[in-house]
Parts: sequence; structure tokens; C-alpha cells
Amino acid sequence: MLPAVLKLSCGITYPHLRSMAGLQRAALAVFGQEIAHLQSRGQIALSARSPLRWTEKTEAAEQKTSSLADEDVFYQKQGEAALEEALKIVESEDGWKLETAERNGDVIYSKVLTGNRKVFRLEAELKASPEELHDILFFRVEEMHEWNPSIRRIKVLRHVGRNTMVTHEVSAETAGNLIGQRDFLSVRHSSKRESRVYLGGVSTWLESLPPQPGFVRAEDGPTCIILQPLEERPDHSRFIWLLNMDIKGWLPQSLVNKALSRVQTDFTGHLRRRLDAQKHRH
Repeated sequence: MLPAVLKLSCGITYPHLRSMAGLQRAALAVFGQEIAHLQSRGQIALSARSPLRWTEKTEAAEQKTSSLADEDVFYQKQGEAALEEALKIVESEDGWKLETAERNGDVIYSKVLTGNRKVFRLEAELKASPEELHDILFFRVEEMHEWNPSIRRIKVLRHVGRNTMVTHEVSAETAGNLIGQRDFLSVRHSSKRESRVYLGGVSTWLESLPPQPGFVRAEDGPTCIILQPLEERPDHSRFIWLLNMDIKGWLPQSLVNKALSRVQTDFTGHLRRRLDAQKHRH
């Protein structure tokens, strides 16, 4: 996903303060500072019922609420934009070359984007409806480590409505893994249009979760998955997955590209086994 090092900045959010002229706001600020100074010297006391103290607390709460709302809007718009950008990449017809073709019919194509980033597009058929896959891959994303051994954990840090979330993902330690463990901080967004389900994502920034010691913070996206029912079998889906990842670190690009295409093959195999196990339980 695209590096996102944007930070939200909120200005004055209260209507009655915004309407003040600059000198009025400055005077109010100075007045507040003087009151605080006198209070610290014991020359003035504010009771628990003081209008000034009540106003300070109320405005602090309003500011926090407004900031949270602004952040939600930011993550939602980031997720929507990432999905649209990923769809442009995956639906473009130029530059795609066959990477691998599996015996079961799965195919992986690759394409080099501007900046020499290689992306991969997997196309497969899965024995599940788009709604079933939507539930597994999005709404139950925190359970993914149960059926995909390459993932140690995924935690939803923030829900923005029903269709957008911020997640932290940590890859598993596996024998023979030359790339090593990575963690990802991402915005995930889903959208349904007619019979198709779209899942998009992109790396993001969260002040409370900077890069963690012991992990390389990789970057995703923009990336997407398209889930489309087959005309002849609506309980089956055409599964299209654009993998667009910068794993960071100092590794030969040829090794990275080989590993990334393998990630798609392995993931699809694990997902098929999950679907089979789910059907047997029912």
C-alpha cells in the first residue's frame, strides 16, 4: 500500500470561537492564561461549579469528539481512494504478463508499475459465494490466523462504520522464510456494487502505533480483491486479487518477487481448505 505519513491537524472547531476576530481570540487566550496564573499563586480559586472550569471541560470534550470524527473521515476516504486506485491497476489491460499457471486453473499475472514496483494479479475460482468470502476475509479478519499459518495475528484497532477499519497485522515466523517477520498497519475498506464485492486496502499511519521494535514495517497497496459470482453457479465466485506490496528491508528484488507470487498461491490454498472445513461443519 502507498506510504501514508499524513497526520491530521485540527484547527479551532468551536463555532463561537471561529466567529471571533483574531484579536478577540488572542485576548481570550491571554485572559485564560492570566486566570491560570492567579490560580496557581493562590490568588483566585475556581469552584467545581465554576462556569469557566465547566466551559474548559466541555470544550475539551468537544475538541476530542471532533478530532475523532475527523480521523474517521480521513480513514474512510483513504480506504475508498485506495480501492479506486487499485481497481484502475487491476482492470488495466496493458503490461500484464503470465507469471504462473497452476493445474487447478489458478493463474497469476505480473506487471511493473512506475517506480519499478512489481504487482501481481491472481485469478481463481472458489467454491463460495461473494457474501461468504466477504464475511471470512473482511468481517472475520481477526480469525485469519486460524486458517492461514503465514499470519501470526490480525487485530482491528478501529472501526469506521461497517465498511472501513484500521488493522495491525503481524506475519508468522516460519522455517525457511528468508524475508523474515513483517508487520502492517492498514486501512481496509469494502464496497458492494450490484452482485460484486470489492475489498481494498492501503498502508496508513496511527500515532499510537509507530513501527515496532523487532519487526520491519512493510507497506501494502493500494491493493484489492474482487469477488464476483459465476453466472452458471452463483454459489461459486471468481476471485481476483491484486497484491501490491513493499516489504522493505535489504533483499534482492528477484527473491522478493518470487516470494510474493508464492504468497498468493499459498493463501488461496489455505482459503480453499478453510471453505471446505466450513462446509463440512454445516
